[in-house]
Amino acid sequence: MGMGAPSGGGGGGNRRRRRGGHRGGAISEINVTPLVDVMLVLLIIFMVAAPMMTVGVPIDLPETQAKALNSETQPITISVKNDGTAFLQETPIPVDEIAAKLEAIATTGYNERIFVRGDSAAPYGVIADVMARIQGAGFKNIGLVTQEKKGP
Repeated sequence: MGMGAPSGGGGGGNRRRRRGGHRGGAISEINVTPLVDVMLVLLIIFMVAAPMMTVGVPIDLPETQAKALNSETQPITISVKNDGTAFLQETPIPVDEIAAKLEAIATTGYNERIFVRGDSAAPYGVIADVMARIQGAGFKNIGLVTQEKKGP
């Protein structure tokens, strides 16, 4: 009873067979796991950062019982802080230049949607002046931005 070589054919139990019969060549299979990991990390980063990339002028909006509007496009936003300074998107702008700047950047002409965000402590006269200048320039789609009241 002696031990002999295995009769499985091919000899050598340590060698692996590669696809296509190549020996020692580069492996042409793509490892998808690192790609998926990177994409998931980017997805999480954008999900966290997206709400912070809205209008960057910090103001205290008044609260009302109005519901949120559905908007498919990003509107032009004019913000008025509590000290009376005005901002076009995030750029400070003198109140007397608002109409000229709006006419220059409006992509859909006078039908452009314009939101006015006024701080609850901002002077009413400044907000009324801003809205009058916007309307005087020919824009008709003007909205006031408020926060929804919490509770009853």
